[in-house]
Amino acid sequence: MKSKVMILCGGRSSEHEISCISAGGILEAIDREKFEPVLVGITKSGAWVVPADGQSLSIVDGKLPEIKEGSAQSISEILQELKPDVIFPILHGPYGEDGTVQGLFEIAGIRYVGSGVLASAVAMDKSFAKPIFAAHGLNVANGIVVYQRDWNGSISIGSLKYPLFVKPARGGSSRGTTKVKSADHLAAAIDEAFAFDTKVMIEEAIVGREIECAVLEIDGVATASPLGEITIDSRFEFYDFEAKYLDGSTSVISPTDLPTQEIQAAAVKAFQALGCEGLARVDFFYSKENGLVINEINTMPGFTSTSVFPKLWSQAGTSYKKLISTLIESALRRSSSVTR
Repeated sequence: MKSKVMILCGGRSSEHEISCISAGGILEAIDREKFEPVLVGITKSGAWVVPADGQSLSIVDGKLPEIKEGSAQSISEILQELKPDVIFPILHGPYGEDGTVQGLFEIAGIRYVGSGVLASAVAMDKSFAKPIFAAHGLNVANGIVVYQRDWNGSISIGSLKYPLFVKPARGGSSRGTTKVKSADHLAAAIDEAFAFDTKVMIEEAIVGREIECAVLEIDGVATASPLGEITIDSRFEFYDFEAKYLDGSTSVISPTDLPTQEIQAAAVKAFQALGCEGLARVDFFYSKENGLVINEINTMPGFTSTSVFPKLWSQAGTSYKKLISTLIESALRRSSSVTR
């Protein structure tokens, strides 16, 4: 008998559109001999809907997809009607990747792909993840945290040195992130980040190569993928939203001159330090001068066939279709209880 898989996408975060694109990739590639997929969307206003058959889940003429308002149903009605065996919450950012929707699934007793409540919440809030990484021996960038309630238009950065990165503590896809080279641009960058979150991080820029590693649980064992190095067109200051998704100016190459095993071990250590499950993409900076510095961990990374996570696993011989099956089957084997 096929397992019914509810693919949940959209959501209230600034990464709504990226979630839709990820869902489109999963729907296209999922093994329909094993699984019966059904799409459920969350609009930007937070309404849960079963989208019409014509719902676009891809970029068309440069326009990002969006779950449109429709005949909204209550969450309980949708779950009772569909009776999914497992949920694939391909939600990025707040209200999806941060433990909120995972808590809902725990209460409902429904299995789901990905990390649990606590790991999701801590990974999303980089200001909490960083000290945990540091406590496990991983190097992190120097930085401070600013709360909107304390913001009066000026701040002392202490011993931090420019250039700095200013970013929402609980954001993703580089939305609201600014590279600041001098003090006269700092306040505007903080204001920009506050448009996405009430907590902002200011960190010293790390000069180094951007390295990513995908961690996947295989038969309950956290396993690291081959490494990928992000290369960006020189027109971009850093790996921002446009470079990632819209401009086509970013590529992922296979580096050959890195301490691969060290970086893979660090990725697994970060995964285990936060108590992650299922999958995660771990992002690092590396240079001979600074060594290895962890930037962040994403518990539900972009998941189209061309996203970094599937690309890295394809290097290990795991197809996009097989990757989806592994994640769903892993979720089905886990207990639906919060005591897992």
